[in-house]
Amino acid sequence: MRLTQWTDYTLRVLMYCAACQGRAQPVTITEIAEQHGISRSHLTKIVQELGARGWLETTRGRGGGIRLLKPAQDIALGEVVRATETDFAMVECFDPVQNQCRMSQHCRLKAVLSQATQRYLAVLDGVTLADLVASAAPARSASAVNTRHLQPIPGLPFRED
Repeated sequence: MRLTQWTDYTLRVLMYCAACQGRAQPVTITEIAEQHGISRSHLTKIVQELGARGWLETTRGRGGGIRLLKPAQDIALGEVVRATETDFAMVECFDPVQNQCRMSQHCRLKAVLSQATQRYLAVLDGVTLADLVASAAPARSASAVNTRHLQPIPGLPFRED
């Protein structure tokens, strides 16, 4: 699975705001655009959506800018990815309208890929913005995320760290 550019930029905006949380002055779209080499107008659309979703507080005018509306530790990556990604259909059989596969009745691929997607999102659910920008303590690695509730897929190797 590959994240869209929209999700990538959304994560960058949120992480930048989280990293600057203790700053007196708010972050500006221009600042983020220059730091990441991203179009200012594109970021404006993303910031508007993030404000509408309740993740950012936006203030217009001189001295304005953007700040996290929720604490960084309360924003899970899984929540952001689910909100910004439009398609989790990894293969055509995920979409009954588009499915032309003749093996659908007997194939296990859909179930395996569906479970893999759920595990992917479960890992992201266990990581917050605060984990990504923590400077004093190292961020939790993917292996440190609690995966105890996940069940192995029969016939596929599953390593639980």
